[in-house]
Amino acid sequence: MIILSLHTGRHDGTAALFDGYRLRAAVQLERLTRLKGDGGGIPRPAMDEVLDIAGLTPGQVDAVVLSRASFPARLCRLPAHKRLADRLGRALKGEDKLRDLVSLQRRFGQPDAARLIDGARLKAELGLRAEVPLFFSNHHLAHALSAFFYTDWDDALLYTADGCGDNVHYSARVVRDGRLDTLFGDDAELLAPRRVDSLGLAYGYMTQALGFRMNRHEGKLTGLAAFGQPTLLDELAAHFRVEDTGRVASDFASDAAMRAEIARLAASTAREDAAASIQQLLEDTVLASVRRLLELHPVRHLALAGGVFANVRLNRLLTEATGVRESFIFPGMGDEGITVGGALQFLLERDGLKTWLDHRHRLSDVYLGRDFDGEIDRVLAATPGVTRRPGPPADSAAELLAKGDIVAIYSGRMEFGPRALGARSILANPADRAVNDSLNARLTRTEFMPFAPVVAAEDAAEVFEITPANAYACRFMTITCGVKPQWHDRIPAVVHVDGTARPQIIDRDTNPLYFDILAAFKKHTGLPVLVNTSFNAHEEPIINTPQECRDALITNRVDHITTNTATYSRS
Repeated sequence: MIILSLHTGRHDGTAALFDGYRLRAAVQLERLTRLKGDGGGIPRPAMDEVLDIAGLTPGQVDAVVLSRASFPARLCRLPAHKRLADRLGRALKGEDKLRDLVSLQRRFGQPDAARLIDGARLKAELGLRAEVPLFFSNHHLAHALSAFFYTDWDDALLYTADGCGDNVHYSARVVRDGRLDTLFGDDAELLAPRRVDSLGLAYGYMTQALGFRMNRHEGKLTGLAAFGQPTLLDELAAHFRVEDTGRVASDFASDAAMRAEIARLAASTAREDAAASIQQLLEDTVLASVRRLLELHPVRHLALAGGVFANVRLNRLLTEATGVRESFIFPGMGDEGITVGGALQFLLERDGLKTWLDHRHRLSDVYLGRDFDGEIDRVLAATPGVTRRPGPPADSAAELLAKGDIVAIYSGRMEFGPRALGARSILANPADRAVNDSLNARLTRTEFMPFAPVVAAEDAAEVFEITPANAYACRFMTITCGVKPQWHDRIPAVVHVDGTARPQIIDRDTNPLYFDILAAFKKHTGLPVLVNTSFNAHEEPIINTPQECRDALITNRVDHITTNTATYSRS
């Protein structure tokens, strides 16, 4: 069964394609439009891309999963007494004006999203067969299932947190004894008054108050926090608490009141201290919430998803301080992951929990975009001023990295999610303490956290504090861990001021070229680690096409490009 899953949110528009339980492709709209975080309405280019990757047409889709986010007004079907006003509004404001589906559900007291969407018109516009079912996913359940499905655990706490999704900021579920039980955060709250308790929004408001862009630069605060002291913690924490049920609550009357208070506090101290304060608030509160839930529902594993868990420091704390046997954060933890989780929700409802549980498996990689191998070599070979270096690509790349050059790797299928994981990555020598500043300058970035390291599985525990609890998450660069003291001065480019790093652990089976470059670099230098950062300039999505890759080379973003065939350099 071919399942097409679309996230229609105003940011992070995404499409994913499943063949039964097999995830065949997933692509974020931003990679195609080159607009960071692009979204709003049906992500048609991403839909076309995943179908094309799989060699399918819209007419071959058997089911469509949709998030309950933004839809063009022309596709919204309102109750009869509102239709005349709706037609007038569309005539004045346009057929393409976006409407939030959950807001419409709440406005009209309609729990069934399908009743508010013109399904026949939507399917006709997308070229789908008329009989194809439309399934509307639950935001937080989709997040939760995306994290738990890719494990082999027999029990777990499934915990999600983000700014807001389907009128909810958090959800908690427990899997145990073959059951999946919801504790809070499901559709029972869809039509209820929305709680004002979002730490995701609070973190975003602080991001904005410190002069950064909300929903874009929260990661900068995570890095900046290590340079400050949480001087505002008591004042911030006075507004939040954890209820006996384990759920986060606050005393703010509205989101506007929360925003105003955070702005007031941010203006009273240094930005490093403000960042440290909101980070500490997030860590303390979510940890207290998770601990309480584990007290009430003792399980041994922790599955995390939602935009809040892009915060790698928080993920480390939850893994270590709760004593769980293992944690896993879905690599597409933001709203792009709704497409994967939404399809999994459809399969759960179709097949039942037992069958669904039996199909679970560990995730080997998230190389889910298009493969441009072959085309990239033709593009680079035809570019004036670009030369092909002799010898095996991994050996030539390692030699260049050892002498301090910047090498981008462009290999195989593009990554899904926010992290570059060796398909569209920039590599550098971790022994060069200045590489963070020099590379940030070339990429016009402003970051407060060092670049991430990549390390082979057999070397990981020698350099980093790898444990059975964090090793799986480290495959996808979703968690920090300590760097062993004897390595701090040997690989300073990847060690944060707090002595941590955000490693990616790799093996050769997953990405042979990436692994071989790392192994060859170790032979040249004795260092088992390379710098890995995403192949993009500031405020741009990660590189997608060969033409974008070529342009980065000829505009001096990088010194060399390595493909599965060769290494290329500017003449």
